[in-house]
Amino acid sequence: MPDIDAATAAAPSPLPPAPRVLEIRFTGSGSEYFRIWSVNMLLILVTLGLYLPFAKARRIRYFYANTLVDGQALSFHGDPRKMFRGFLLLVLLMAVYSGAGRFSTTAAFVAFLILCAVWPALWRASLQFRLGNTSWRGLRMRFDGTLRGAYLSCAPSYLPAIALVGGASALDPEAIKAAGGGFTPGLAIYSVGALCMTLFAPWSLTLFKRYQHDGYRIAGQHSRLKLSVAKLYLLSLKTMGVAILPMLLGGALMAVFVGLSRTLAGPERAVLGMVLFSIGLALMYLLMFAVVMPYGAARMQNLAWNGTRSEALAFKSRLKFRSLFALTLKNWLLTALTLSLYRPFAAVSTARLRLEAVQIESSEDPADWVAAAHAGHADATGDIAGDFFGIDMGL
Repeated sequence: MPDIDAATAAAPSPLPPAPRVLEIRFTGSGSEYFRIWSVNMLLILVTLGLYLPFAKARRIRYFYANTLVDGQALSFHGDPRKMFRGFLLLVLLMAVYSGAGRFSTTAAFVAFLILCAVWPALWRASLQFRLGNTSWRGLRMRFDGTLRGAYLSCAPSYLPAIALVGGASALDPEAIKAAGGGFTPGLAIYSVGALCMTLFAPWSLTLFKRYQHDGYRIAGQHSRLKLSVAKLYLLSLKTMGVAILPMLLGGALMAVFVGLSRTLAGPERAVLGMVLFSIGLALMYLLMFAVVMPYGAARMQNLAWNGTRSEALAFKSRLKFRSLFALTLKNWLLTALTLSLYRPFAAVSTARLRLEAVQIESSEDPADWVAAAHAGHADATGDIAGDFFGIDMGL
């Protein structure tokens, strides 16, 4: 009789169950959002901008309510009155900076240093507020990034920016003229700061993304982003390569236009040449942004989310450049033709494309997750700052 224990040990272990796919769908429509957008714009104009945080809260609620993850919509619980306090704080900071700039260049530089000192804390507060007031399936999300991490993430972009602004403040036209157009200390500091900002940009973006994605929490899930600096530098080189194509095409068009203008004689030649040159320059500018921005956005989204994991979740992003390029070109043209009235339709279509390009694989059933004992984060002082400075909230 065979050894039952030996046979059992030799039997292959059962394969782990296939991960469950949590599909993301966006159900918003341009006509619905157009009504919200038009009312928001009207109230912003009537209140001279004071309605901005309330308009932002309405916009977030609409987009969250129409973002379904595994059939369950996101919810936003942020209080627009608290967001209004953050808005006032930002307005105060920018007013101080602007006023200092009119007083003297030294005062402007000191104000810039103060702004740099508080901005990472505002950025962290922004992330805490947004995530702390976002829920899915009744589970509140959280952001647990440290204050120290926020400052370290900003350092590679802050130090060159401080040198750039400090050098600009020290520029003396008379000293430059006396040096025969050569380098002065202020111009040297300015140039080094500008060069370092360019060289450090991919490194800075990597640190920003790591800080954001490493701080996301929901229930017992703790996300981590695996993203190397080398990948961001490679993406930057590819993006610059992609930018060459519209530049060459625009240059060729301008050369053709200039050639056409030379077939005429008299004053019409100069006028037509100027008009055709302006058209060619505008087309090159349009193609540059219509190609470069979608390429960088699509590749960045895929890199960031494909490298994000938690204990039970894995994200897959398959956003295609050609799809985002075609949509971006369509949105820009229709927005221009409708004098910006197409903007809400463009926002909805872009959100649908980018969200539905992402899917989530879960090795656990989210219905079994237990909500963490965290209430929504009440501090909204940094929320408007995230949008003002163009920081991607990662949502």
